[in-house]
Amino acid sequence: MLKLLRGHPRGLKAADLARALGIPVTTAMRITATLQLEGLVQKSEGRYGLGSVLIHLGNAALAGTDIRKIALPILQNLTAESDETSHLAIPCEERSLIIAVQDSPHPLRAATATGFMTDLHSSSTGKIFLAYLHNKRFAQFHEREAPFRHTSHTLTKRADLEREIAVIRKRGYSVDNEECHIGVRCVAAPIYSSSGNVVASIGITAAAVRLPEKQIPELAAKVKAAAAEVSQLLGHPEAA
Repeated sequence: MLKLLRGHPRGLKAADLARALGIPVTTAMRITATLQLEGLVQKSEGRYGLGSVLIHLGNAALAGTDIRKIALPILQNLTAESDETSHLAIPCEERSLIIAVQDSPHPLRAATATGFMTDLHSSSTGKIFLAYLHNKRFAQFHEREAPFRHTSHTLTKRADLEREIAVIRKRGYSVDNEECHIGVRCVAAPIYSSSGNVVASIGITAAAVRLPEKQIPELAAKVKAAAAEVSQLLGHPEAA
């Protein structure tokens, strides 16, 4: 029920919840009453939405994430070297979840917020997960839900995305070339665990005016180095 409400910022009525979950309305009302009592949902004008207690639970969960603790100093160094906002993301239900951010010192900067979830096909961290975690079942992923076109630069056609995945795996980094937001470019690289699996992604978000396309390879080298450093700390042998 909480997962369902996450996708409806305006909230849902008990009947809508019951219909979506395939349960009786009376059951939905009992569950929402319990969740409301615990502060996990809140009710306004007959609609239920996520409650403020979830903010504290989410922060506690993030604080306990080992990879976040390991990566924070490296994010700080990456921002210091690049002068741009750096961020750490993990895969979350076929999306990319930002779990740590180190803001750029520039007064005009591209914002990235902790807790923000982005689509796999249009974000740099998401593309990493698409290329390394979901590449073998990409066709199934693409057919189940048509990729949303956020800007005129967003890749939505299957053939275009398959070519993009091949390029990412070859060069070891991904690029969001104004595909989520016009005027914003992002570069990301994969983080590996000790078992050799991609478990996270580290990236840079920058205003396009400060990151022209010709400078992407130079910045990508810094991002890849930061990702390799986190991977090494996680025990990945090749990174060492």
